[in-house]
Amino acid sequence: MNKDYINAGRRNQKQKTRQRILSGAQDLLNSKGSFTLEDVAECSGMSRATVYRYFSSAEALSLEAALDLTTNSPEEVLESVKANHNSGVTLEIQQYFHDLAITNESVFRKYLSVVITQPPEGRVRGARRHQTLELALTKLNLGISAEERAKLIVVATVLMGIEPIIVTKDVCGLNDQDSLEALSWGLEMILKGIQK
Repeated sequence: MNKDYINAGRRNQKQKTRQRILSGAQDLLNSKGSFTLEDVAECSGMSRATVYRYFSSAEALSLEAALDLTTNSPEEVLESVKANHNSGVTLEIQQYFHDLAITNESVFRKYLSVVITQPPEGRVRGARRHQTLELALTKLNLGISAEERAKLIVVATVLMGIEPIIVTKDVCGLNDQDSLEALSWGLEMILKGIQK
């Protein structure tokens, strides 16, 4: 069996497990307002060990579950994309994740502060940006190798979402608008370089 196929299957299964945990946490947030990781394990029909493997604290899970409610799935993000050319699709995906980060900035900052203090195995996050780009760029004809496409996905992921917004605002002193313009410009320059 193809190693990439096996790895993709494992990644998909991990995402399904993660989503099942998040759904259980959201149900508990809606009904009780709070929960323990043991509550989530029981609600989602999983072992406590499985829940702990994905989330090392109830606070991190609670914050991610709240953010998950406001975040579209990769498929939903792509359905909303209007562009029909390679760079336009990528830039619209970036814009979606920038808008999401700016709208929920305080929650994302709190979530990052909780996740960053976890042991390395507890720092795994949802990876929606990466998954959305993977889904989109795999379908587009970029004229680059699979290895180059994989690197582009990583670099584009780095240029969208809350982390680069924190850097451009807190380190570079930019306001929201200037921050978004600089990050969009950076991704656009990379995409132009690929198209040459």
